[in-house]
Amino acid sequence: MRLSPLLLIASLTGLLAACGGGPSPRPEARPAVAVAPDQITVANFGDAAPHPWGPETPQSHAVHGIDVARFQTSVDWSLARANGVNFAFIKATEGGDRVDALFDSHWRGAARAGVRRGAYHFFYHCRAPEEQAAWFIRNVPKRAGDLPPVIDMEWTPDSPTCTIRRPATEIRADAATLIRLFTQHYGTAPILYTTVDFYEDNQMWRLKGVDFWLRSVSAHPSDRYPGQHWTFWQYTSTGLVPGIAGKTDINAYAGSAADWGRWLASRAQR
Repeated sequence: MRLSPLLLIASLTGLLAACGGGPSPRPEARPAVAVAPDQITVANFGDAAPHPWGPETPQSHAVHGIDVARFQTSVDWSLARANGVNFAFIKATEGGDRVDALFDSHWRGAARAGVRRGAYHFFYHCRAPEEQAAWFIRNVPKRAGDLPPVIDMEWTPDSPTCTIRRPATEIRADAATLIRLFTQHYGTAPILYTTVDFYEDNQMWRLKGVDFWLRSVSAHPSDRYPGQHWTFWQYTSTGLVPGIAGKTDINAYAGSAADWGRWLASRAQR
């Protein structure tokens, strides 16, 4: 894993943002420069509502990235890449008949900027998992080097069409079906994104053969999900990232820079 020279100069603004301690303004952007996909750039991020973290902060982790959807209407991917966006999870599909309006734009822009990209599917509780897998596969190309696909499973109390809460055994069975079908098509097991309440309500730790991407905006995952191995941590939804208008979700990879290289070698699509 090669380190960008930018890794040697951590942004003071980004460090303060990660540690909390009052509203952090949008950081002064580093200039957009060409960055190869295997280089790591340090997070130069702010936060509109930073959390006062304990001993383990987001900045304790070397590799940061974002997740985006149609709500991020303006993204300068080259600028974001130079300022610490090493990977991006991009919303592709939802249910069995919806494609995110900006998926294609974000998908292509991330690749051009050297951002490691992965697509995610937002799980719809009122549709069979086989239909949902088929819809995702139809709309998300398989390409060597891309990140594993992601299944986003959470409660949807604000859905205009589907707010049901089925038994945990049924939800885990649907998840297992999606994991199997995604793995068969993309040649690598998917990542499972979930939230604290959904994880606990459905005992998601019982699932095997999947990396977890966990949301926790007020505590480190080791505290919020005790005993659970995790690969990605979504630590804020109010992040301020150079190149991205408005607020965005920010994530950290669990391991070191060297670990990131090894994880990519073993888990990227083939």
